[in-house]
Amino acid sequence: MSFWRELKRRAKDAVLPLFFIGVCSYFGWHARHGERGLIAFEQRTAEIAAARAELVRVEAERDAMERRVHGLRSDRLDRDQLDERARALLNMAGRDEIVLPYGPGRSLY
Repeated sequence: MSFWRELKRRAKDAVLPLFFIGVCSYFGWHARHGERGLIAFEQRTAEIAAARAELVRVEAERDAMERRVHGLRSDRLDRDQLDERARALLNMAGRDEIVLPYGPGRSLY
């Protein structure tokens, strides 16, 4: 009888610590693997870094386009750029010029 009583007492003493260990394990696992855990944080940080790099690339492309458009404005007209655009739109070339055809999607600018 003494054995069963001792076993019951030890089991009763172990319930509360085991419960808290289980609760801590649950929250610890979710802090690492959960929807807002450390792994998700690292993934979001990588996505933000990629988006910022894309933003820098797109802003540089936009600035280049703005410089090209600025050269075609009437207050400051760049004759070379105007000539280039007119020839491209009209599909014309001079007698002493060499034309290199490019496929669609392979433009020079």
